[in-house]
Amino acid sequence: MLFGQSVFQSVLERLKAEDETDEDAEARAAHRVPGLATGLAFDVMEGVSAASQRVGQAYFDNLDLDPAAAIAEEPAAAPPPEPVMPDHLARIAPEEIAAELAIAAADTQQTLSEKRRAFAKANHPDGVAEPFRDNANRRMMIANLLIDEAMRRLPHS
Repeated sequence: MLFGQSVFQSVLERLKAEDETDEDAEARAAHRVPGLATGLAFDVMEGVSAASQRVGQAYFDNLDLDPAAAIAEEPAAAPPPEPVMPDHLARIAPEEIAAELAIAAADTQQTLSEKRRAFAKANHPDGVAEPFRDNANRRMMIANLLIDEAMRRLPHS
């Protein structure tokens, strides 16, 4: 025991004292913005801030820039090109997907799992552009069904 208190009680007292000092520090700095080392500067004339009179220009009041040049219209960026569907996403027939997977009678649970991961890496719907997600989803469903069926047919040991 420390000074007639258990270790637990002394830790609680110390934490309580630290909380009180933190609250005092917060009360003194209540007018400050946390993380802002300097005060805020506003142009105030006759009780009305300049920013409230020119809403669109408020940002530029404290900058050394020519506001007209900053607002000047930039040429419109060219729209992004349309995505092109990869050739493998067009193959959605079960026979074509089975040929890609190349499931053989000699495959083990481990090799089938590796084939599933490799196929998912190349075909997962989250990895393709939005217009092609339906095809990718269909390919993944068919591949999973084929691999699950092959795993079901494996001899149990």
